[in-house]
Amino acid sequence: MIKSMTGYGRAQETVGAYNVTVEIKSVNHRYFEFSSRVPRSYGFIEDKLKSLIGSFISRGKVECYVSIENIADVESEVIVNKELAKEYYNAYSELARNLKLKPKDSVVFESLAKNSELFTVRKKSIDEDEVWKSVSAVTKTAVDKFINMREAEGVKLREDVLSRADFILSKVDFIEKRSPETVKEYNEKLLARINEFLGDIHVDEQRIATECAIFADKIAVAEETVRLRSHIDQLHTFMDCDEPVGRKVDFLVQEMNRETNTIGSKAQDTDIAKCVIDIKAEIEKIREQIQNIE
Repeated sequence: MIKSMTGYGRAQETVGAYNVTVEIKSVNHRYFEFSSRVPRSYGFIEDKLKSLIGSFISRGKVECYVSIENIADVESEVIVNKELAKEYYNAYSELARNLKLKPKDSVVFESLAKNSELFTVRKKSIDEDEVWKSVSAVTKTAVDKFINMREAEGVKLREDVLSRADFILSKVDFIEKRSPETVKEYNEKLLARINEFLGDIHVDEQRIATECAIFADKIAVAEETVRLRSHIDQLHTFMDCDEPVGRKVDFLVQEMNRETNTIGSKAQDTDIAKCVIDIKAEIEKIREQIQNIE
């Protein structure tokens, strides 16, 4: 099944100690391009995210947003400088003795608690494996939704491309039927002109046959129509592939356009020329659509 390069997927779950939200979206791009936005303290998951998501996607400009909340406990801890606290306590006690005061432990404790030099707040160490286990689980859910949307868009793209290919085939049918008739009409017109100008004068029929043969060879488009049919058959095959085919189809459409241009350059008939214009218009619409195919 072909996939569109446009997609969106979002998942929010609590896994282990973390409440994780993952949002993935993509737009068209010639290659796979990945960017992510994660909380600064969890930057170590960025490369893992790219590797995980890249295993499911081959083309497209992908953006991933991740939110992580630790719900199990606080992420910081307070460190007390106990030795310095003892020194302060001793200093307070000595000051009280010198001033002949009666120190109260509660007063001393309050004073110590207000002293910022005694306390240091630092981040707790992060269990990277545990974090990635939670994030990867939610990411896979978001990727599933993301791919489902891409596949749904791919179904619409396939239907549109193949309907246009069928229209092109109908025009190829007409060209193949019309082309021999143009040779016959040329032969009749040539004889009519000769008779008009020469009257009863005998004309070498072999010479006329040779002239018609030259004209027929000049306007012959059988090779081009056969190749065009072959390209459309390949297009049908690609549209049913399970692997990414966007680049292959892009090249195939270029070849279809090349054959059509050749038919147009050989066309000596108004009806065939109109068909060529119609075919080129449909090829251009197919080209626009396949820019969305992965």
